[in-house]
Amino acid sequence: MTRLTIGYSALSDRVAGIKPPEGDFDLLLVVQNDGALSWKDKLPDALKGSRAVTDELKSLGVAKSRNRVIELAETDYLVFADDDIEFVDAGLREAIDYLDNNPQVALVLAQAASPSGGLRKPYPSKQERLTKLNSARAATYEMIIRVSAIKDLGIRFDESFGAGVENYLGDEYIFIADLISAGGKGVFLPITIATHPEVSSGSGWGTERDRKARAKVFTRVFGALAPVVRLAFGIRRLGLLGGLGNLMRFVFGR
Repeated sequence: MTRLTIGYSALSDRVAGIKPPEGDFDLLLVVQNDGALSWKDKLPDALKGSRAVTDELKSLGVAKSRNRVIELAETDYLVFADDDIEFVDAGLREAIDYLDNNPQVALVLAQAASPSGGLRKPYPSKQERLTKLNSARAATYEMIIRVSAIKDLGIRFDESFGAGVENYLGDEYIFIADLISAGGKGVFLPITIATHPEVSSGSGWGTERDRKARAKVFTRVFGALAPVVRLAFGIRRLGLLGGLGNLMRFVFGR
């Protein structure tokens, strides 16, 4: 019996590019198809076998498909994946071993590499407990969840955030923040579990749309305290925001 499900979310025209890992993992694919595109004949062979389940949503918004993946997962653990992710089997197994030995942990946040081999961003060098103040840069494909704990706590992705909707980022951070608010424990581990291309939905710094979307994420997580947190966050990223004027707009959510 496998312990981990690889839960893919993909648009119907991108399923052909999925490269599942070779390890003994369950495979789950939720396809978002808002048109009449035929995608089943484009599936990689690995997603046609007995260990694979496919499902279709007639809607867009990656948070919707992530939530469907959670609903369908039947293994102990679940890692979220996009169609352009390639996983590191050894890293996945190391994370599974950690979760097996730490049943109080509901979520592991790991790290990812770029195609060139280096880490995609600066990560802590040692294990850290996740908080609302150190989880804002989380990516979905870095997250492995204990399925039973997430379902018991009722944690789901907020479908008002994430790729495919106006507030196109922050769904991962909100998920972790909601887990923490519900009393769940998350831990960062310096284990590389995946490779992902350099460009992502979190790479749009400097635009008005990006600034407003990030401001809404902090409002969702911190409520009335959001302006204070946005100020501290924005000062450290002043160059990326585009100057003092944009910093103040960001602080006040404009």
